[in-house]
Amino acid sequence: MDVRPNPPLAAALTLLASAFVAGTTLLAKMLGTETLGPPLHPLQVSQGRFLFALMAFSSAALILRPRLTRPAWATHTLRVVFGWGGVSFMFAAAAFIPLSDATAISFLNPVVAMLLAIPLLGEKVGRWRVSAAVIAVVGAMVLLRPTPEAFQPAALLALGAALSLGCELVVIKRLTQREGAFQILLINNLIGALIASAAALAVWQAPTPGQWAALAGLGLLMAAAQVCFVNAIRRADASFVSPFWYATLVFAALYDYLIFAEAPDAVSGLGAAIIVAGAALLAWREARLRPSGASPSGTGPMPLAAPPPSPPEPPESQSPGPRR
Repeated sequence: MDVRPNPPLAAALTLLASAFVAGTTLLAKMLGTETLGPPLHPLQVSQGRFLFALMAFSSAALILRPRLTRPAWATHTLRVVFGWGGVSFMFAAAAFIPLSDATAISFLNPVVAMLLAIPLLGEKVGRWRVSAAVIAVVGAMVLLRPTPEAFQPAALLALGAALSLGCELVVIKRLTQREGAFQILLINNLIGALIASAAALAVWQAPTPGQWAALAGLGLLMAAAQVCFVNAIRRADASFVSPFWYATLVFAALYDYLIFAEAPDAVSGLGAAIIVAGAALLAWREARLRPSGASPSGTGPMPLAAPPPSPPEPPESQSPGPRR
């Protein structure tokens, strides 16, 4: 489908999605501990995330009655497997290690997506995108505060989330070149609910009223995040959008302060500032390089076949393109 490229809007939508995702992680932390009652298994938390999100999109489908096309079931299923695995790993990690550590480790996934976008999507990742990603990774490492405790076995769960979610980003980009955003979200949550429900059968337990409310909130927040992100990635390269996901670390620290009265220290402030600086650098460079209305791939509307490669970034000595 032909969607007008708009990198600044894509960046804003990704930042909004990251705020919602940080909220789901906090709810998962509450569900996986004794905050709202007996801890729920991460697989059951993941099931609630998909079921309530499916309810939201199904209700919207009944009202909006969108026009659906023939879906690429194999690609959808692959995307859901990666997404379900990443979410389940993340929820499990949040229950066993500090939330800031789990979030920082799992949000190495944009680096995974950027590396995979080169051979799988044919995207050209120039020096500015690499620099922005490196800056963001440095900020994540500052927030992580690498210590022997950070590399306990549970940290490997967050690393698994990073790998799974990075792969999902690339598969999503493939889908957005073939199908509409609403169809992608509806099918994703339908397949995800089936897989997650089957996986949760052996560990399911009756939630408390507070846990039901948290599960519903988790699903709705994730649905809102998906709407923002799918629309963002349709308007810019995956390698451009990916670094903005690091803002989730900033929102997680903000929520800690607002909800749990845990003010971030100087190290947390420094890490957050570095992450924001990396995203801002990328947004500024993209705005200078791309003429108004240019395709993120530089070739016009995306075809239904394999995506065309992006043009390499011009040498530093060349004049930048028209400003937006």
